[in-house]
Amino acid sequence: MKKILLTAMLLASCFAFKANAQLHISLGLNIGSQPDWGPVGYDHAEYYYIPDADAYYDVPNHQYVYLQGNSWVHGAALPGNYHFDPYNSYKVVVNEPTPWVHAATYRAKYRGFKGRKGQPVIRDSHDNKYKNHWNGNNGHGNNGHDNGHGNNGHDDHGKGGHDDHGHRN
Repeated sequence: MKKILLTAMLLASCFAFKANAQLHISLGLNIGSQPDWGPVGYDHAEYYYIPDADAYYDVPNHQYVYLQGNSWVHGAALPGNYHFDPYNSYKVVVNEPTPWVHAATYRAKYRGFKGRKGQPVIRDSHDNKYKNHWNGNNGHGNNGHDNGHGNNGHDDHGKGGHDDHGHRN
């Protein structure tokens, strides 16, 4: 009887450990939160740094973070004086909290990426892991494209940045 009880307890602890490990892994992925203009190859992205705009995109909260005067502001869209195309601008994945606190470091490190085009984006990927990503159109039927109407050509619902130093998951 003791052997059966001991075996049952051992099996229960194995299942509990396995469930905990699976839960931990699933919390580390956020592919579904990334906008369709996000770079491919990253299973997790907290922020995108966008050298063309010198701004950030907060992936989980679907907000841009940009400098206005001397303050960093969070908003669903960038102001009209920011002119960039999220589908054709380079995004650097940054996985550290509040990267704008170190804005000078990111500006210097990624200044060579300003104006760079051709980064593959989620929208154009045929990889099945992106089929349920966040497309940012909130039911507006434009696949996340604004087509330049109403917000100075900006996608109101995207984010950007990376600090994986070129390493993809």
